[in-house]
Order: sequence, then structure tokens, then C-alpha cells
Amino acid sequence: MSSLCSTARLQLHAGFTLHDACDQIPYYAKLGISHFYTSPISRARPGSMHGYDVVDHSIVSPELGGESALRALAQGLRARGMGIILDIVPNHMATHADNAWWWDVLQNGRDSAYASWFDIDWQSTRPGLAGKVLAPFLADHYGHSLARGELQLYFDDASQAFQIDACGTRFPVAPDSLSTEGMNPPEVLAQHDSTSPEGQCRMHELLERQHYRLTWWRCAADSINWRRFFEVSELIGVKVERQEVFDAVHALPLRLFSEGLVDGLRIDHVDGLAEPIAYCSQLYEALKKVAGLRPGPLRDNEPWLLVEKILAEGETLDDRWRVDGTSGYDFMDQAAAVLHDPAAEAAMTEHWEALTGDLRQPRALVHDARSLMLQRHFVAEREGLLQALSQLAGVNPSTRDWTREAIARVLDKILILFPVYRTYAGVSGRHEADALCLDRVMAEVRTRLDRDSGSDAVLCGLLQQWLGGERVVTDVATANSASQWQGEAIRRFQQLTPPLAAKSLEDTVFYRYGRLISRNEVGSDPSVLAITPETFHNRNLWRASWAPRSMLATATHDHKRGEDVRARLAVLSEIPYLWTAFSQRWMQWPLPISPAITAAQAGERYMLFQTLVGAWPLDLSVDNSDGMQNYADRIVQWQTKALREAKVSSSWFEPNLPYEEASNDFVYGLLPGGACHELARDIAGFVRQIAPAGAVNSLAQTVLRIAIPGVPDFYQGTDFWDFSLVDPDNRRPVDYAARVAALDADESIASLVANWKNGHIKQAVVSRGLELRRDQIDVFALGDYFALPVLGLRSNHVLAFLRTWQDRGVFILVPRLCYAGVSSHHTQGIPLIDPLFWGNTGVVLPRRYIGAQLHDALRGTDIRCPSDGLLRMADVFAELPVAVLVPG
Repeated sequence: MSSLCSTARLQLHAGFTLHDACDQIPYYAKLGISHFYTSPISRARPGSMHGYDVVDHSIVSPELGGESALRALAQGLRARGMGIILDIVPNHMATHADNAWWWDVLQNGRDSAYASWFDIDWQSTRPGLAGKVLAPFLADHYGHSLARGELQLYFDDASQAFQIDACGTRFPVAPDSLSTEGMNPPEVLAQHDSTSPEGQCRMHELLERQHYRLTWWRCAADSINWRRFFEVSELIGVKVERQEVFDAVHALPLRLFSEGLVDGLRIDHVDGLAEPIAYCSQLYEALKKVAGLRPGPLRDNEPWLLVEKILAEGETLDDRWRVDGTSGYDFMDQAAAVLHDPAAEAAMTEHWEALTGDLRQPRALVHDARSLMLQRHFVAEREGLLQALSQLAGVNPSTRDWTREAIARVLDKILILFPVYRTYAGVSGRHEADALCLDRVMAEVRTRLDRDSGSDAVLCGLLQQWLGGERVVTDVATANSASQWQGEAIRRFQQLTPPLAAKSLEDTVFYRYGRLISRNEVGSDPSVLAITPETFHNRNLWRASWAPRSMLATATHDHKRGEDVRARLAVLSEIPYLWTAFSQRWMQWPLPISPAITAAQAGERYMLFQTLVGAWPLDLSVDNSDGMQNYADRIVQWQTKALREAKVSSSWFEPNLPYEEASNDFVYGLLPGGACHELARDIAGFVRQIAPAGAVNSLAQTVLRIAIPGVPDFYQGTDFWDFSLVDPDNRRPVDYAARVAALDADESIASLVANWKNGHIKQAVVSRGLELRRDQIDVFALGDYFALPVLGLRSNHVLAFLRTWQDRGVFILVPRLCYAGVSSHHTQGIPLIDPLFWGNTGVVLPRRYIGAQLHDALRGTDIRCPSDGLLRMADVFAELPVAVLVPG
């Protein structure tokens, strides 16, 4: 494997193919990247912008250039000592006509060779679904679609077969379900012409004979009889736990790895699988098995294996996982949290509560959101789990009197209170970590049941045993049945809690709770405003010992807002009272929504103002009509998604178009000549005031990502400032020409600081930091981590640590909470910290470095450690607000 130093995440699609990625090899090589970390490359549905909607696992997508383009990319990277990391999607596939497995299941039903490859409940008790697959893809009720002639039979010339056209989507016709004897295709079509009453009747009868049941898309939540990715009916769950499915899904990535074309894999949505830990072990063994086939020295390198997993507070990947770590959401949370000021928590909370009148804490909001999701969005999934538990209860005489309703009352509380994404139990038992988790949630459930319905509390122990994998005591005659239903219940429970957690928190509460939206990010807990330097150092020490090859991300294709948006908004935690004054003034601005603003609308407005402040482009003038129009369009796109995800004033199920239009009118009123243009001027003035401090935070975050234990990842385009919002905004094209020119310019530090708004200063820090990381790879990849003492007036405003390997070491120093120093009159308008701000603050270096010459890899200049061993911040940060020092 090429030496694993750093990765660049590239989003591949028809507009940016593997050929286009080849063109960027020289730039990323010069930047210091060791690996391209690509979005999925298997064939996806036509026009896919992300690749997670796979239709064929066996080939490299022709839209991306096919395997020849992948080989060219791998060859070009190898020539520069670089490599490829692939993102793979074992959990789900697209429900698209180009998916041959899915098409065969729709055509042949339970007789399909692939009937057991997808997670389908063929024994559904739902009306009309026994032995069938629900197809919730109609834009309207089935009857309405049929009556309007939108369900048509047609003859496909390419396949020489009859097919169903349902509102533009193709479906197969089951063998022997259509009588064509003695008729040619036009005559058959005429008989089934759904524009006539007779044709509609025949068309309905034909559809009733199919192995699928066409229905309105809104019926999916209540009636779906197959596992989806979250609640997306365009993505069906794959049973990768079956060996034949595992082999088919992984044949391509394993072959590419064996041929030395790729060096590692990132597993998408690992918690969606039936048995994630067993799967990871199986995949690791498969990679090791083919590693000996890799060419030359590559065969001796360990594969890099990562999982996309959200870790709750205190949760880690324990010793069962045979992976190198996560895809970096945990670091993204920690790096952001340490740049927020915990002292602001009370003031920020009081301001939010005063604006909205909502005194609920985030945890209570999550519980409400989970309840909503269970009632409206995951009804069928909950029903399937409840059915398995009821059947399990009925197997044993001692438990059969527990009614479905009683089990439901306890189960709902467990699901609502569940503290992590999932557990990993099986019918053979559970791990200590799972036991602790279940003990914790069951204790709270018991407390609530004792208060609400005491008799149900007895059920807690029973469900804890069943869902925790403790063996069900029964007689020999019913042992197999009990084991089967327990396994089914555990699987359904553990595959329901992850989407329930994600959709409740990330896609609901993040858009309802707006105390400070920089903390509403994937992998974060909005109730935790900040962490201390000590906590941050402790997390890094753990990572150095247990996950030194885990990925370090600060931006992803799934983030809610860009890394530099969060860094800027973190400044608000340093100035809660100034922010309160500004935001209160803006909140009182008359809006074209309604005379009486509800509490929910006040919260939405407040989050809109934070978004405007956080994402405001550094070079945007309020009098620039084109620039303001572009920014308003982006904000409106974000706002529409935010309102619908919150599910309060609008929703995806029932869009409140008049309210959305009124909300958008306000945003467009910020344009020159608009009713709110003076408000835009006030917002822009506030942004100018905090933006330099935000840039300091961004540079600090960049250096931390490069230097702490782990492998830094750079999402495409974030080598310049990243003021993106949630997708699709964070997937806009990258201006590589500008980046190449900036990197080639090799500007001085003084020039970079003076012209900081163009983003070249961030690129320079990335490039110079990665150059050092590459040159001292053992220090960063294998080295120890030591937090350094900081003394003086501003000791709480510095993060300082030492990375060491054998006789080599590197000192890393970055500031935090420095708005007061940045905004002083000495450095107004640029991201530098007034030396007077630091006073006598300094970092204590180990005794052996006293008098040593230290080379700053970022500035390119030297500084000598004083005789007292105290390296003063006023000197270190005089020209640049971050430092990476290498002893000479």
C-alpha cells in the first residue's frame, strides 16, 4: 500500500468522473494527499450524484468511465506514490429497473433466485401482501392513478417483453400472468388500454396477478414489507449476512484490492446490517485472504478498513470490531466542541428559551421526535418487531399471557429512550458493552413504567433478556420456534434503532433545536455545547492507543453545514451577550409570514439568522446583486429542507407551500431593493466583525486534523474556505483551476494573512502541514501523544501537545476562544491575535528542549526555546495564529 498519510474525499458522478479525478492527481499530490477516497464506484441508477443507489455491484459504473478509467486513475496515483480508498455499500441497493436482482424478484416473486437476497417479509399479514412485495412508487392513490390512465401496459422492443409503465417507472410482467394467445402485441395493448373502463378493469386484474402490489408512496410507512435504508423507498435492504450475497456484493472490491488497484474500504451505514461485527470480521478475513495476490510490496501491507458509524457519548469500537476505526464523525464533533466556550451555555440557553418559549432540553425533543417517527414514519418496522416479540411470548406458557398491547407499551418506551444507535447481541448472547447499554435504558424504562403503568414494569426484565440475547427457557418441542422468533426480534430491533436514532436527531431535532446550530452536526449531541481542553486531550490519547488509523474528518458529503461555517458560529459562544443583542434586533424585523409569530416560527427564524451569519461568503457585498441572488438561492434551498425536516411548520409528507413561499420571500427581501435589504447590511456588518476570529478557529481545526492521532481526510474543496450548507449545497463543483494557481503561487505568510479572505492561507496550512506529516510519517502515524502544560493569563485559550516517535518530536500549538484578541484594534479585520491578549501565557516544553532551535513548518521560520522552557504565545502566534514546531 502507498504510505497512508492523508485522504481527499471525491464525489464521483457523470459530471465528475474517474477521468476527471485523474486530472487532479498532480494538484492533490502537491497538496500532500496520499489517497483518493472516492464515493461508491459500482454502477448506480442513471444520473446518480452520489453512488449509494447501486444497481449492479459487479462492475465499475460506465457513467464514471468504467474499469478502464479506474485502472488509469490507479496507475496515475501509483506513479506518484498514492492510492485509492473505496466507499462500498453493502446495506442496500436501488429499487430501480436497472437492478437485475430487484427486477427478477418483481417478476418472479418468491420463485426468484434472488428472493432471499433482499430483506423481504414474504409472509406479511398485511392485506394483499402475502407472497408479494409492496411497490410504493405511485405519486397518487392506486385507484386514482388507474382511473387517470397512468398505469399502462406496453411492449418493450429491446427485451421483446410486455412491461408495466406506472407514471414513467417500468415494472415487469410475471410469467403466465398475461394471456396473449392468438394476439399480436398491439391487440394485447388495446385490450389493456386503461383509458377505457374495460381496459382499466383488465389492467387492474393484470396488476393483481403480479408479485408486487403497486401503491401510493405515502403507504410505505404503514405497510412496507421490506427493509429500507432509513425511510427511503428507493433503497432496499440487502441480506449481506448470507454467504452468496456477501460474495456477489464484494466480488468487485475484493478483486480490485487483490490486483493492487485499491488499498482499503470504507463501509457505508454498517449499523444497518443484520450482524455488523460479524460482517466486518468476514470482510477483513476476505481482504487478508486475497492480500497475498497483490503485486510486489503491496502484499505485505494491512488493508485499511473503516466503518461509517455514529458513536454516542462514552461509546467506542470495542475489541470485537476488526476495523481501523470510524470515518471520522467522532473527531468532527470533538474538534468543533473544543472551540466552543462552555461558559456561554447558560446565556445561550436562556436566549433560545426566551425567543421560543420552549423550555425543553434536547433529550426531551429527541424523545418527542422518536415518538413521532414511530407513529408516522416507521410504523411497519415497529409492527414487524412487535409481531416477532408477540410470537416469542406465545411460545412459552409462562409468557403467553403478555398481550401484544402490553408488549407494545414497554417496547415503545425502550425505543424512545434508547441511548445509542444500536446493540450487537445475538441469540447466543451479548457483549458487556451491550449489557451495560440495556441495563441503562431498562432502568429508565422501569422508572417511567412504575409511574405510568406499574403492571407493565414486569415486562422490562423479559424484553431485556429477549433483546439482549439471553437464551429463552422453553421445552424441547418449542426450542427451535423460540430461537427463531428471538433471532427475528433481535434482528428487527437492532435494525430499527439506527434509522430511528438518525431520523429523530439528525433529520428532525437538528432542525427544531437552535440554541447554537454549529453543534447540530452529524456525530454531535446538541445538548453538549463545548468540551474542555482536558477532555479533548483525553480523547486523543485514547485514539492514539486504540484507533491510530481512524479517519479524522471535519467535512463530509453528509454534513449539515461546512467546517468553516461551524468554526465561525463557534465564535458566538464567546460573545453570547453581543450576539443576543444583534439577533434580538433582527428577530424584531417585520417579516412577510404572519402577524402572530408562533414559538416554532421564532425558532425557525433564529436558526435562519444563524445560517445567514455562518455561511455568508467572505467576499460578498450586500450591494452585489448577482452575488446576493446566488446566496439567497442557496439559503432558500437550505431553508426549504430545514422546514420540512423539522416537521413543524411544513414537512415532506405535507409541504406547507404558502408558509414556505412566505419564508422564502423574506430571504429574497435581503437582495438590493428588497424590503429587508437594510437588515442584510446589518447582518453583513456583524459577519465582518466575527469572521476573522472564525478564520482563526478554522486554521486551528485544520492543524488539529493534520496533527492528532488518526488519518486526516479533506473533503473536496475544503482546502479553501468551506461555507457550504447541507446537501446538495455541499456537493457543488470544485474550482480546481483556482486551487492549482494558488498552490503554485507559494505566497509569503504576510501575503497570505493580508489576503486571507481568498482561502489561500488555509490551503497553505494544509499543504505545509501535510508536507511535514509526509516527511515525519512515523511521528504522526505511530507516535505518542502528550498534552503540554500551559501557564499564564490565557492558559485556557491554547491547545498544545507533543507528538513523539523514538528520538523525534513535533510540537503543535493552536489557539481557542480568541475573539477578544482577534477583534482588538491592533489586528482589526485580519485573522491574527493581538500579542497583548496573551500577556505572559506560554507553553511549558520538556526540559531537554530548553535552548533548542524550533522550526515552524507553517511559517518557515525558526524560534528558540527560552532558558525558562516557557514558549510564549505572543511570540509563537505573532505572524500566524497556529504553529507546528520541529526541533532542529
